[in-house]
Amino acid sequence: MSSSPPSPPPGPPPLFICIECSYPVSSLYTAYSSADDHSLGRGVRLTQCPRCKRFADKYVEHDFVVLFIDMVLIKPQVYRHLLFNHLGRTDDKLDGSIKRLGVLLLLFDVYLTWARVEKQIPTSNPGILNQPIVVQYLFFLLLCFTESILFHFSIRLLTFYLLSFPRPNAVSTALLVSSCTKLFPILMVIWKYDVPAAARSVGWAVVVNNVEALRILLNVDYFRAAALTGCGAVVRAVASQTILVAVGLVKWEWEGWGGGEEVVRWVEWVGLGM
Repeated sequence: MSSSPPSPPPGPPPLFICIECSYPVSSLYTAYSSADDHSLGRGVRLTQCPRCKRFADKYVEHDFVVLFIDMVLIKPQVYRHLLFNHLGRTDDKLDGSIKRLGVLLLLFDVYLTWARVEKQIPTSNPGILNQPIVVQYLFFLLLCFTESILFHFSIRLLTFYLLSFPRPNAVSTALLVSSCTKLFPILMVIWKYDVPAAARSVGWAVVVNNVEALRILLNVDYFRAAALTGCGAVVRAVASQTILVAVGLVKWEWEGWGGGEEVVRWVEWVGLGM
């Protein structure tokens, strides 16, 4: 005869969850006083989940390389570890490492956007690209910063008013953590490849990871998570196109929007307006 799963313990909600079944646990591991003795390993015993009987969080013994690989593989367990057990905070403040990650991702966005625009804009219409290099960098920095702010703000707003989710900074944490695949273009330092094609691949990989992270954090289905990510991507793309039009790098072409070429080009901006 099978027994029913145990109910959550009484009192205030625990800070941690099991990464396998999301059951709340009071701790992730037990440390021993002999932890400094290398002959005994790390001196840590992982907590067993009372419901699924597996380790509550195996990632406490893994380094960042393993975490990054599992994030690329879009494993839900790694997102539960990061969003709840590692970066989750009851005061909903952004962790210092997340702020640094946000700055790093912004700088990568500047490089990718700058390279993509230079390759896609005709030489007969250089616009801002005729300005000194410092002016160009500041422009693309402002462009990417505006896109990121609007992307996060729109999704935070939707989760608060539609899903009544009370932790907006946790939403931004999920979006930033799931955007780590943007760091893949660092391989350009070693291998040369087509920048627009690489940007498209990275952009869609980031979108898929964003959907998974929001699904885990908000405890919603894939349809709602994808709808939230899609709304944020549309707002970001519209803002990007508006700024590029304002500085003369892009012209709105209303004729031919019924054709597939214009639709495909705009969809690429929606997915890649980073």
